[in-house]
Amino acid sequence: MTASQIAVPGGRLHVVDEGYGPPIVLIHAGVADLRAWDDVVRPLHHAGYRVIRHDVRGFGQSTTEDVEFSHHADVLAVLDAAGVERAVLVGNSKGGMIAYDTAIASPDRVVAVVGVAAGVGGYDGGMTPDEIPINEEYERVDSVEPFDAVALTDFEVRVWLAGPLQPLDRVSPELRTRFFEMDLPLNEQGRVRGRQVPLDPPANDRLAELRCPVLAIAGTLDFSECVAAARHLEADAPNAHALIWDDVAHMIGMEQPHRLAGAIAEFVEPFRPWE
Repeated sequence: MTASQIAVPGGRLHVVDEGYGPPIVLIHAGVADLRAWDDVVRPLHHAGYRVIRHDVRGFGQSTTEDVEFSHHADVLAVLDAAGVERAVLVGNSKGGMIAYDTAIASPDRVVAVVGVAAGVGGYDGGMTPDEIPINEEYERVDSVEPFDAVALTDFEVRVWLAGPLQPLDRVSPELRTRFFEMDLPLNEQGRVRGRQVPLDPPANDRLAELRCPVLAIAGTLDFSECVAAARHLEADAPNAHALIWDDVAHMIGMEQPHRLAGAIAEFVEPFRPWE
């Protein structure tokens, strides 16, 4: 395993590079850091892949100044620093949106994309009536004065790890602790995130340009918009397939890492070799 810090305009990205074989880049969710993929890495190694992860700018051990930046440009910087011409991108939640944006903006660098409980930039899948009060409570906890980072993190453990309409004990205390420890520093005030420049036009308006193979995985225990986004991609992107699991929520790589790694490996196997 090689860990490094690479320079990007106005910031530094913490990168972990492990294994040998065709490269797969894992991009974490917006409530976590690269450790969310810890249990997915080993089975991908065993399947014969090099796995590259980075903390997204302003998350984990990656830092940024208060500058404008684009996440997809940062992904390309990670590829360049690793000497990788083309890679499979796997993104969870916000990381999936980054992966889709990168595949549209730089199609020559992306072999395929696996979106894991991922949205699509510019797409609104709506909420069910049961989800509306949860979203309202989320906004309340996030804006209460004085701000309570611990209360917000506890809430996010319930909705993102266990699932918005699921009991907290659906997931183990160990997983809850791991998620809490990643998420709490992200919620503490004073963290500099930079100013993201979104893809323009957004990915949802450019799905015809998302030509690489896409596997969109979502769980029915998650917010319904994630399943809707996967179905939307399957219907409107040129080469996309949705895979819906009925027993997982948002952090699928933490809940069922071996199952997810197996689905990724099975999906990308026909594209080998790529370097």
